[in-house]
Amino acid sequence: MAYWLFKSEPGTWSWEDQVNKGEIGEGWDGVRNYQANNNMKKMKVGDLGFFYHSVKEKQIVGIVKIIGEHRPDPTDKKNIFGMVIIEAVQEVKKFVTLAEIKSNENLADLALIKQARLSVVPVSKEHWKEICKMAKTASYF
Repeated sequence: MAYWLFKSEPGTWSWEDQVNKGEIGEGWDGVRNYQANNNMKKMKVGDLGFFYHSVKEKQIVGIVKIIGEHRPDPTDKKNIFGMVIIEAVQEVKKFVTLAEIKSNENLADLALIKQARLSVVPVSKEHWKEICKMAKTASYF
């Protein structure tokens, strides 16, 4: 199993929006960065990800699961980029802010910090466990 982090502006697509989609999930569309798209191509059904509210909130708010692998993104008129389908799994018990992440020396090389502009980044198993601990949420998934 691999782990990921999905960044979204809550005014565009929020954790609540994701939760409201239920078991059918939602396509993570609109990605227009080659590296982020390549990250999604590596995703497999069952992989997990953090759902991160960007812009003003800058915090991890939930955990999602990949329920549909990479496919064409219908919002891409040039048919270059793709998307995956994600489903909300659970809200974290304690939101984890970017400031908290940056202050944790165990997360110094986290892609969220190193590649801050990417909307989809990988998360190592060690980083996953550390952030779950910070979020007071079980990492046993």
